[in-house]
Amino acid sequence: MTDSNEKMIPIETPIGKFNIWTKRIGNNPRIKLLLLHGGPGGTHEFFKSFENYLPTEGIEFYYYDQLGSFSSENPKETSLWTIERFVDEVEQVRKALGLNQDNFYLLGHSWGGILALEYALLYQNNLKGLIISNMMSSAPDYAKYAENILAKGIDPEVLKAIRELEANNDYQNPKYMELLLPNFYVKHVCRSQPWPEEINCAFAHINNEIYTLMQGPSEFGISGLLGKWDRKADLSKLQIPTLMIGATFDTMDPEHMKWMATEVKQGSILICPNGSHCSMWDDQEHYFPGLIQFIKSVDKGERPESVILT
Repeated sequence: MTDSNEKMIPIETPIGKFNIWTKRIGNNPRIKLLLLHGGPGGTHEFFKSFENYLPTEGIEFYYYDQLGSFSSENPKETSLWTIERFVDEVEQVRKALGLNQDNFYLLGHSWGGILALEYALLYQNNLKGLIISNMMSSAPDYAKYAENILAKGIDPEVLKAIRELEANNDYQNPKYMELLLPNFYVKHVCRSQPWPEEINCAFAHINNEIYTLMQGPSEFGISGLLGKWDRKADLSKLQIPTLMIGATFDTMDPEHMKWMATEVKQGSILICPNGSHCSMWDDQEHYFPGLIQFIKSVDKGERPESVILT
C-alpha cells in the first residue's frame, strides 16, 4: 500500500519524461523544507535522522531522491548528469510540491549543497531560506584540503597504497575501500560507531555510475565532472538568509565554511564541534538545534545570528 505522503513527480528532461520520488513528513503551511541529498547518486536515507527532530518542532520537510537515485527512475543516458539539468529538476519538483517564497526552505548536503547553491543563484526569489550543509563553494579547494590537510592524518604507508591504486585507476580493487573505510571514512565521513543502519543503507543504495562520473571514485577529494566547479566569486549575489553548516572533522574545510557565511548578504555559520561530513548523524546535539534555530528565526522575520553558538 502506497504511503499517502509519498508522491511521484513527473519531470521533463531533454530525453523525455521520468518520475521522481518524494515524501512529505509533517504539515506546516509556513515552513516547508526540501532536502537535497549528496552523491551525486545518493539517497534520502542520509536524512533519516531528521525525523527525530523536525516534526516535534513543527517543521514540514520533504525527502526527495534525485533522478537516477534509489526510489526514482534511473535513465542510462549520461548526458543527463549535469548541474544545469539537476537545477531544472529541483525547480520542477518545487512547482509540483507547491513551494514558494513564503514557505520554501532548501537544504543541500554535500553534492546537494552544490545543487542548492546553484539553484539559489538562479532562483533565490523562490526561497525563504537556504542551508548549505557540509559543502565548500569550490571543488578545487575541497581537493586541496583533502590532499594538503586530511591526507596528512593517514598513515604514510596506507596513503602510499591508496595513491598507488589511484594511479593505476584500480578503484574496483576491494583493497581501495578496505583502506579508505577505516583510515578516512570513519574519521571524516561519519564518526558514529558502529555506523547507523540508515548510513549503511544509503551507501549500499548509491548509484555508483553517476557518483563516479561526477564526483570521482571516493569522498577522498574530487576528480569527476564536478572537479572544476567553483562559485566562490558568486556568493555575494545571495541576498536571502543562508546558513552554512560545517564540522570540525568534516571532509570539507570548516574555515572555508566560516568564510562562506561572511560572503553572502545574510549569512550564519554553524560548526558542529564533534561532527564530520554526516554531522546530522554524528553530532546531532549541535546540528539540529542550530538548524532549527535558523529556520525559526527566518520564519519569525528575524535576522538569524551571524554566528550560531551551540
